[in-house]
Amino acid sequence: MRILPARPADVAKLLAFREEAAGWLSGLGTDQWQRPYPAARLLETIRAGTVFMVLDAGETVATVTLTPDVEDGLWTRQELTEPSLFISKLSVARSHAGRNVGGRLLDWAGDRARRAGARWLRLDAWTTNDRLQQYYLRQGFQHVRTVLEGSAINGGPRVSGWLAQRPTRSAEHGFVDETPAPGQAAGA
Repeated sequence: MRILPARPADVAKLLAFREEAAGWLSGLGTDQWQRPYPAARLLETIRAGTVFMVLDAGETVATVTLTPDVEDGLWTRQELTEPSLFISKLSVARSHAGRNVGGRLLDWAGDRARRAGARWLRLDAWTTNDRLQQYYLRQGFQHVRTVLEGSAINGGPRVSGWLAQRPTRSAEHGFVDETPAPGQAAGA
């Protein structure tokens, strides 16, 4: 499996990928990702070089956003002085579920964040998705706090405010990494 940066031409593919994940999540009884994500916002993050895709035999099987940027109102001023990178929108195709692709992608992100000079790999997860929160805890993240105040990027109340972090570290993720060298982490 290869990991590479998403390109502007991948917007439709990634939006469809997210819709597939939203359908699966709905079947699990969670409202996560039921509001469409703005294509213009996705394109903006792709152009910033923060969206990555995992391909297996040419098929997109996972995606993650890894960025020094953070949504307002989640992390404290003190926390934002600590060198960190933030992951979001991690999803794995159902065809590759149960193969630890997500865990390997988190290891890749933590390794990339370390190489960027970050101390922490941080995330904000859906506040009502207990299964997702438990997944991140099993992956070595520590819950920091849950933030409910504020609004979501795509409208409505904040829904992704379960904050967690784990120290960055070198990792053998097993992907063929075709991404450029990382830039400096926020706070580094």
